[in-house]
Amino acid sequence: MKNQRGEMVIYLPGAMDEVGILDNLSPREIVTHLDKHVIGQKSAKRAVAIALRNRFRRQKLPEEMAEEVMPKNIIMIGSTGVGKTEIARRLSKLANSPFLKVEASKYTEVGYVGRDVESMIRDLVEIAVELVREEKLEEVVDKAEQNAEERILDLLLPPRPQPTEEKASNEEILKGQQAFKRTREKLRNQLREGKLDDHQVEVEAKTKNMPAFEIISNSGIEDMDINVKDMLPGIFGQKTKKRKMRVDEAREYLLQEEEQKLVDMDQVTRIAVERVEQNGIIFLDEIDKISGREGSRGPEVSREGVQRDILPIVEGTTVNTRYGMVRTDHILFIAAGAFHVSKPADLIPELQGRFPIRVELESLSVDDFVRILTEPKSALIKQYVGLMNTEGIKLHFSKGAILTIAKFAALVNERTENIGARRLHTIMEKLLDEISFEGPDLEQKNVVIDEEYVQKMLASVVEDQDLSRYIL
Repeated sequence: MKNQRGEMVIYLPGAMDEVGILDNLSPREIVTHLDKHVIGQKSAKRAVAIALRNRFRRQKLPEEMAEEVMPKNIIMIGSTGVGKTEIARRLSKLANSPFLKVEASKYTEVGYVGRDVESMIRDLVEIAVELVREEKLEEVVDKAEQNAEERILDLLLPPRPQPTEEKASNEEILKGQQAFKRTREKLRNQLREGKLDDHQVEVEAKTKNMPAFEIISNSGIEDMDINVKDMLPGIFGQKTKKRKMRVDEAREYLLQEEEQKLVDMDQVTRIAVERVEQNGIIFLDEIDKISGREGSRGPEVSREGVQRDILPIVEGTTVNTRYGMVRTDHILFIAAGAFHVSKPADLIPELQGRFPIRVELESLSVDDFVRILTEPKSALIKQYVGLMNTEGIKLHFSKGAILTIAKFAALVNERTENIGARRLHTIMEKLLDEISFEGPDLEQKNVVIDEEYVQKMLASVVEDQDLSRYIL
């Protein structure tokens, strides 16, 4: 999932398969888990597995010593498409940690127009708050559903008014109450069976009365220490308006209202900030793009300035967020870059010292491409077989076809730009172009992709280097 700024974010509900099980995993088992999703790159997997396990070990230390144990940040060196981002992403899922992927090249040094580096911490806290809120919602969902159901029943059958006549006997009152309960239970059963979904009810819905003004800040509105909504309740007041809606729509609306009532956001905020400080992971991509030194001409002169601004965040500082002050001392930073033009030694020495672990990811071979196509849980061939199966088309790939696809991918990467495993996406789209387009109208629903078919669809494109640059 991506946020509004286009950055990759991971929202992790608490009950996710194979998530949050880090306590019981050794580094070897962590690598085994990563092997299910990323092919090869053993050295990188070992490095991140040790870093993650050390985080768990640190939590078992006495508090005084644990405070002194700093995370060993990692730099991954390798061309695009070899698995750098995927390793970090799968690692965060395994640890159930707040995770943010950002590009170092989008930040500017203080004094230039652009995003300041502290915004990465604010974004990470936002992710953690959403993560914890989802976990808390799961805890209260049963109670919220029960409360929403009672409110719907109150709308369908308003509570019976108390009799005011003095002549009404206790027996009559009791009979009326019993009849009311029977009717309510009958409606409850019909509601649960969905028989009342089409009925209309009137719901008191909250409306937002937002004034038409904007607050512009270079760092964003999250920097403001004052909550305008709390200062001006009259302007932003929670007014209600009666709205007619179907019972099923009203039930969903009231369920959300009840969930918000039952979740303590102050507690959510406290847990989220603590989780960021102790378990947060930031994947800093394209760090090689800011590794230029002073002396270059043009706008690149600010590259070293960005490094200087990133340095205190990585070293450990306190960042002001809308949820309070957040310490970055124990956030794990995983940096990555191709380093084709520059090298890690071009980073300023202070920043180099904060990334003590360096791992080089290997370029992908033909055998790696074959494994990428077939072995991972969501391997590319499995994805296309599943997609075509929705149209009733049964795709079958022969071993020869898979090997030929892998050879073509390696060949195009060698002759043109090496974009790693991403080359397989372009080749597979070209290979299955006709089948994907004609899919709904195909009479023959069993399609075999063999070596001959692959040669027919790809050979001419691969052989023409100019053509392959544009198409593949």
